[in-house]
Amino acid sequence: MLAVSRSTREDAATSSRHLDKAANRWVVKVLPGGQHVTPAGDKSELISTVLGSCVAACIRDPELGLGGMNHFMLPHDEEGLWSGASLALRYGNHAMDALINDLLKRGADKSRLVCKFFGGGNVMQGMACIGDKNSAFAREYAKAEGLNVEVFDLGGDRGRRIIFDPVQGKVWRRFLSRHDVDAVLERERSLSKAPPLRAPVKSVELF
Repeated sequence: MLAVSRSTREDAATSSRHLDKAANRWVVKVLPGGQHVTPAGDKSELISTVLGSCVAACIRDPELGLGGMNHFMLPHDEEGLWSGASLALRYGNHAMDALINDLLKRGADKSRLVCKFFGGGNVMQGMACIGDKNSAFAREYAKAEGLNVEVFDLGGDRGRRIIFDPVQGKVWRRFLSRHDVDAVLERERSLSKAPPLRAPVKSVELF
């Protein structure tokens, strides 16, 4: 039986996991407003998520075999007044900073980071093209931070399911059917309406 890594236990509030018996690897599913980082060189884990209008960044340091994924719902929060990681990380500006800082704390070098962005589909009726806004934010953030981006798989009108191998850097992407995306949309709608808590923020296609 594969051991459960400490990072998996720590991220339990914003992720879930199951054992893929065929691959003999844990698949850690990142939920909206969450992130997960796999320990350097740990080949026991894959990271997955399902995206509608949200965007996920898959970022790794190839020299260390260290990587992680986030899942953000909205481009940015100007005031930074959301409390708790699961709320703050709904926003792209918090989610990107948090994931990169977590990787740096674990020994990654920012100059070596390789990034891949997925999602941003315009799949939510009446949501003012949130997918386009999230996609634009991802591109603007990457440019402003000088990130090395290998893939921008953003936009369109379909949801996506992705699986990321942080050690090898591979990402598998599958577009969702209309039926599959309904559950994703329901969760995105509920989280996008969550009220602000006025407190400081605490610190298949292969790509």
